[in-house]
Amino acid sequence: MTEAIVVALITGAVTALCTWMTVRSGNEKLLMEMKAEIQTQQAVQDEKIAELTREVRKHNEFAVRVPVIEERLRTLSKTV
Repeated sequence: MTEAIVVALITGAVTALCTWMTVRSGNEKLLMEMKAEIQTQQAVQDEKIAELTREVRKHNEFAVRVPVIEERLRTLSKTV
C-alpha cells in the first residue's frame, strides 16, 4: 500500500469515529431534554387530574346534599 492510501484510511477512520461520537453525544442530549419535557408534562397532567378529582368530589357532595335540602323545603312548605 502506498502512503496516500494508508493516510486516507486513517483519516477516514478518524473522521467516522468523530462523527459517530458527535451524533451519539447529540442524541444523548436530545434524549435527556425530551425526558425532562415529558416529566414536566406528566407533572402538569397529574395536577390537572387532581384538580378535576377535587371538583368531581365537590360536585358529588352537592348531588347528595341537594335532595336533602329539597326534602326539607317540602317539609317547610307543608307546615306553612
